Amino acid sequence: MVNLLKLDFEEVVQRIIEFIQKVVGEKDVVIGLSGGLDSSITSVLLVKALGSDKVHGFIMPTYFTPVEDIEDAKWLANHLNIDYKIIPIDRIVDSYAESLKLNPEDERYRMSFGNLRARIRMCLLYFYANLMDGLVAGTGDKSEILIGYYTKYGDGGVDFLPIAHLYKTQVRELGAYLDLPRRIYIKPSAPRLFPGHVASSELPVDYSKLDILLFNIFDEGLGIEEAAKNAELPIDIAIWVCRRYYATEHKRKMPPSLLEIKHVPPVV
Repeated sequence: MVNLLKLDFEEVVQRIIEFIQKVVGEKDVVIGLSGGLDSSITSVLLVKALGSDKVHGFIMPTYFTPVEDIEDAKWLANHLNIDYKIIPIDRIVDSYAESLKLNPEDERYRMSFGNLRARIRMCLLYFYANLMDGLVAGTGDKSEILIGYYTKYGDGGVDFLPIAHLYKTQVRELGAYLDLPRRIYIKPSAPRLFPGHVASSELPVDYSKLDILLFNIFDEGLGIEEAAKNAELPIDIAIWVCRRYYATEHKRKMPPSLLEIKHVPPVV
């Protein structure tokens, strides 16, 4: 079985730092702080690349956000010496619900309101990025991106993705390498778009096994039967991964159009 954790993390960090510096230049960056693994890792890397004065955090909780997540997000911001704002989004969600005359707690609308929460956060981040002529940093990792486990124009609505080339298990190991508190880098993945929303309730297998399967399929180019066997998983899960990849392909591409750009002028 492949060992995804055999990485030179010093080299990984340096490569990401150089990528951030190239993309961002002299601009400031805003990032949503959830208190979870990916946003914490990304924040650390942003500060290493740009300095704490260039990074601005936004904690955007709901009534069901665990207190420990908010406290972890605040701890991280203070630890990194970055400025941050706490903006509860419940009143914004409620205003949509009132205008639409729909109940967010109704099972029929739960996912739509969940995605709305992600998109509200995206709007807030871009509002503040616009104020400072800055960029919005994304926190998605390779595992989430390959299976489309994020909200289109929500947490997927960003300007750049510093850890998109790393699988979830690699990001966890990077958290240990960067000396993040263990409580943060082992925290279970939890999108928390609605009450009780955690990854384990939606994904067919834990990331530790899913990542091996993803690696076998998308990096090694193995067929689904061999990939499943190498990952010691049922073929049904490999089929689920492939179907999920194609079903969410629209999230990873520009919208379909008839646009055709025939000539590009030289840079003046």
